[in-house]
Amino acid sequence: MSRTATIHRTTAETDICLRLNLDGQGRSRISTGIRFFDHMLDLVARHGAFDLSIAAKGDLDVDQHHTVEDVGITLGEAVQKSLGLKKGILRAGYFLMPMDETLAAAAIDLSGRPRCVIHAKIKAAKVGDFTVELLEDFFQGFAQSAKANVHLRCLYGRSSHHQVEALFKAFARALRFAVSRDRRLKNVLPSTKELL
Repeated sequence: MSRTATIHRTTAETDICLRLNLDGQGRSRISTGIRFFDHMLDLVARHGAFDLSIAAKGDLDVDQHHTVEDVGITLGEAVQKSLGLKKGILRAGYFLMPMDETLAAAAIDLSGRPRCVIHAKIKAAKVGDFTVELLEDFFQGFAQSAKANVHLRCLYGRSSHHQVEALFKAFARALRFAVSRDRRLKNVLPSTKELL
């Protein structure tokens, strides 16, 4: 069964077309108008082993906020839609990601209960052309629309670039585990509540 989704989300501030294949090969075509953010989303596809296409147009003349947050929301919607009934998935995943002098951790539970917690003290206000404080808006938007618990922590690191990148890589790999199928439990919903 194909685990894909296409979402076209349009607001007064953004126009986003996103295609996702959870069982892909890490291929991506990303265009948001924010080059460093494009690079981070490329990493999500590659490290998550997802095929991901995003064409986003936003009011970047105003600020990056709407574009970054709305891409997070749209990606979360695509994950939620592509999982269907969620039977047979692992549901939860975690990953510890080293990147040179930096260490980041991510834990994700596709629980049906949205929550996002981020602990990261990143010194730079910008990395490349990306406004660092929007990191939280992206992951918060994802958590809300994917109905997932998303916990991210940068344990330590010197380079702000490495810290942001390690968080995105850890997120991608944790999500890869969470959406993976468990062959032994392929017809079982991973919840004693029988609801996710």
